[in-house]
Amino acid sequence: MTTLLHIDASGRSSRSISRNLSRRFVEAWRARRPGDRVLRRDLTETPPPLMSEAWIAAAFTPPAERTEAMRAALAWSDAAIAELEAADVIVLGAPMYNYGMPAALKAWIDQVIRVGKTFSFDLARGDAPIEPTLSGKRLVVLSSRGEFGFRDPGPRAARNHLDPHLETVAPYLGVASGDVHTVAVEYQEFGDDRHARSRKQAEDGVADLACELAGSCAKAA
Repeated sequence: MTTLLHIDASGRSSRSISRNLSRRFVEAWRARRPGDRVLRRDLTETPPPLMSEAWIAAAFTPPAERTEAMRAALAWSDAAIAELEAADVIVLGAPMYNYGMPAALKAWIDQVIRVGKTFSFDLARGDAPIEPTLSGKRLVVLSSRGEFGFRDPGPRAARNHLDPHLETVAPYLGVASGDVHTVAVEYQEFGDDRHARSRKQAEDGVADLACELAGSCAKAA
């Protein structure tokens, strides 16, 4: 059985393009593999706590020495990390906000990339002391962008601080660099034929990607 962790970060609910894409992916996967498990995390409905002095102190204290208050400070992080550890595929609805990721998504990343849990730190490794401890996962990024041309050689590639950020932190989520798959809708703020075409291509691409990653491209019943 494969476990999907379905995360949405859009501030929108019913009008969200990225939520529509992530839902389509999960539905397409379930149509092919109905016995698989889906864990759900809505970062707008239940926003992650932000970093604090108490959280940092707790995270860097050995588990056996943590106080009850420290364990409480890490409770949200522990639950989110348990979901991440259980997941084989991370399905991430992540719109581009101001050329980067939504604040709720950054807060989730800060909660789950944690010393002693998802990476180790050892100065004996010299100038590369940080090493991921999770592996074998795949990341599916389903996104929407108000403008267009955010991938090389597009005119706004240098402004894209969403995809490179996710690709940089992917190893600390247990995802190898070659296992990040992105499908995006562009031209959203233009609302013209280019947007309609981009949306149709993305919706078709989501179905194809679910088929490919699920390992079953036969027509769903």
